[in-house]
Formats: sequence, C-alpha cells, structure tokens
Amino acid sequence: MTRPIVGIIGNMNLINDEYPVHAGGVINSEAVAQVSGCMPLLIPADPRLVSVAELMEACDGFLLTGGRPNVHPEEYGETATEAHGAFDRCRDAITLPLIRACVERGQPFLGVCRGFQEVNVAMGGTLYPEIRDLPGRMNHRMPPDGTLGEKFALRHAVRFTEGGVFNGLFGASEVMTNTLHGQGIKTEGRRIVVDGWAPDGTPEALYVEGATGFTLSVQWHPEWNAAADPVSRPLFEAFGAAVHDWAAGAGTASSRRIA
Repeated sequence: MTRPIVGIIGNMNLINDEYPVHAGGVINSEAVAQVSGCMPLLIPADPRLVSVAELMEACDGFLLTGGRPNVHPEEYGETATEAHGAFDRCRDAITLPLIRACVERGQPFLGVCRGFQEVNVAMGGTLYPEIRDLPGRMNHRMPPDGTLGEKFALRHAVRFTEGGVFNGLFGASEVMTNTLHGQGIKTEGRRIVVDGWAPDGTPEALYVEGATGFTLSVQWHPEWNAAADPVSRPLFEAFGAAVHDWAAGAGTASSRRIA
C-alpha cells in the first residue's frame, strides 16, 4: 500500500561553508516514516523552485521543522537586530503562506521549534528575539557542550491546560521535554491557542482554534527519539493518523478528535 506523503520543510545550508544545499535532519525523516507511517519528502523551501499550490497537491501533510535561521522580524512588523540571528527569507516565503493555506483547506501539519514559531507568525503573531534576556526566563537554548544525545536531553517540564488538547493527547497534565530554541512567542496570532507552557511561562504548545485539520505545534523537538519517547510517539502517531485520513479522502476526523 502506498504511504501518504509528508513534505518536510528543508533549510538552506552550506557544506564546507561554500556548497549550498537544502538540508533536513535525519531524525525528522525517521519520525515521519517510522512513527507517523508516512513517506518523508524533503522540500526545497524556495519560491523560485516550488509554489505553495504545487506543494499542497504533491503532499498530504507537512512537517514544519526546526532550523538555525529564524523567521525574519519584518514578517511580524519589527526591525531586524543582531539579537534576531540568521534568517532564511526563502523559507519564510514558502512556509508562512503554506501554513495559512493549510489552515484554510484543513490539510494537516505539525510544527516543531521554528515551525511552531512560523505558525504563530503566519497567523499574525510576534516573537521575542531572545527568551533568555527576559526577566524571569530560563535559557532555552541548546547546551553548547556535550554529545548530541546530551544536547537533546529532557531539560524542563511543560504544563498543559487541564482538559485541553495536549492534555488529552498525552494523558498527562505535565511532561518533560528537551529545549533548543532562542526565540519564542511574544504575542499570539489570530486563532492561536497556547495550550502548554514551560515553568517560566514560555509558550510551548499550540493549535489553531477552529481549524478543521491537524495544527498541533510544539516548541521542543519531538523528532528526537520519536519512536521510543512517550511524549514524542503519540504526537507523531496522531499527526500520522491525520495525514492518512487526509490522503484517504476521509476528511479530518482524526485531527478533530484532538484539536
């Protein structure tokens, strides 16, 4: 049986600081294939090469991945500063309209880290350039030292709304997650429902209110150890079920049950 296709948003990168590539983490593809049960397809997120309409016809769902570049602050009406870091304007040009089109059409997507932030910006929200500079906030960035496993280690709790979407999905009011981000939500976009928070109040989980498709998005990286982690696995399984429903033409019954 042919698996439904999940388009994985790639990031611009340089090999040896000189050869440009569109890149995607192996763990993203593994999570989509092994946990969601879908075929991963890496997307070159560049409007010169692909269009939103083409992507929506070619793919059944989308994984909005993390990435070192941040959403450009001009996308939410602010001026870029050194604190905002690096940017990928080509990715901005694809993902932001893609998110709005998926919300309108009911096509499923899962947002991760930068993808979580993209969903908020696409719906009219804004971002803080550096969470750790805010009074009372912790450092959410990736630890500079240690093995990859240590950098993706569980570092803080995320608390969910009692009786909310994520509470129901995980069967818990609080879970432990990794944290590898510098930016975070400042103001929530239209229809954005923040449904999970770090201990310092940083938004960590959201969905789009009233959307008929799967729109769950998280600030952490559930793709790490997705098959074995008790938090990551149900998230990717639920996303996979929504993508399978979409591909089968069964509407978004699965995603409606949890969003």
